[in-house]
Amino acid sequence: MPAPEKIDEIRGVFALVLATLTALWGWMGWAVIIWALCILLDYASGSAAARKAGEWSSAVAREGLWHKLGEIFAVLVAALCDIALRVVLEGSGLQLGFTIGPVITPVVLLWYIITELGSIIENAGRLGAPVPHWLQKSLKDYKDKLDADASAAAPVVDYVPEYTGKHAREPETPPEDPDADSGETEDADPG
Repeated sequence: MPAPEKIDEIRGVFALVLATLTALWGWMGWAVIIWALCILLDYASGSAAARKAGEWSSAVAREGLWHKLGEIFAVLVAALCDIALRVVLEGSGLQLGFTIGPVITPVVLLWYIITELGSIIENAGRLGAPVPHWLQKSLKDYKDKLDADASAAAPVVDYVPEYTGKHAREPETPPEDPDADSGETEDADPG
């Protein structure tokens, strides 16, 4: 078989595999795979940069792995929120006229992908690679915009009490509410 035909055959098999995988898990599956690859690249590039600088430490490496595990839990929580949202909306009997798909998970995945890509670029610079400033700035700007857009779309929580269990840090006191009831009521008769 001549080389051009062999290349076409390889391309066809590759396209078939990609199409099959996309049919199985859709675009969300690809986002998860990209995120997982970013996690691996970040860990590998961070370890390499630390080794190059003579700063590699197994304790720091373990801390990085715990950080990555925390990311996985955060994405799982986002997925559970999407599932709960769909169950509640479908169980309520509301006829919205459209199907609710994942809403929170894609935003969380995108945020982590952008974060990981920024870290990989930083690590590449620490390894001595010339990194275009515009790329670093673009990733930072995009992450900041994603934060701002997601914050604007989500309700703001002023105070979330901290965990107070066995391994808890000292609890913070909640911020004072200037609109708190001072003992007077608006409806009270003054006389």
